[in-house]
Amino acid sequence: MESSFEKLLEGYLNFRNKYAHGDSSVMQYLSHYGQQPQVMVVACCDSRVDPALILQCDPGDLFVVRNVANIIPPYEKDEAHHGTSAALEFGVCFLKVKHLILLGHSQCGGMQALLNSDAKNDFITNWVSIVKTPQAKYNDCDNYAKLALNQSYQNCLTFPWINEKVNKEELIIHLWFFDIKMGQIFTYSEIEKAYRPLDPID
Repeated sequence: MESSFEKLLEGYLNFRNKYAHGDSSVMQYLSHYGQQPQVMVVACCDSRVDPALILQCDPGDLFVVRNVANIIPPYEKDEAHHGTSAALEFGVCFLKVKHLILLGHSQCGGMQALLNSDAKNDFITNWVSIVKTPQAKYNDCDNYAKLALNQSYQNCLTFPWINEKVNKEELIIHLWFFDIKMGQIFTYSEIEKAYRPLDPID
């Protein structure tokens, strides 16, 4: 465990050397001009699925919100606390991102909790139930994770300002599924109604 913490400290030094030193550093630029990301990612908290690492991004490239099972809740304007919805509003309405990526993944603990609803916990089961689809016959965690991505997409469209931007083609929503073992992203094809390997050239 200690060596893992030492790795973090070494990584911090590398970050400082690469991004923060010098008058023309990336962090100096971002501090002066602010953030202007074109892409927002909703990803899972899973330690194996870091969108900035998977996509090899620099600071300022991505606006990221992470929650258990990368879920988009439906639009609910009330007095409750809505962390993911607040992040969506900031990214879409204030930063005006052009792309919204919903990034699911294999071996998702949140989806496993959804399929094992008898598990005892304070918050997780209730949270993941947002994307529960009673008619689905999937017992496989990965297949259900893909189904949940489609449900989150439908929930996205319940936000009036997301729906408006999608209809005006000012915002594109992407459904991506990351296979941890293969280290590969699969993207949902609306034409094929299935996930296929992401082709960066396509």
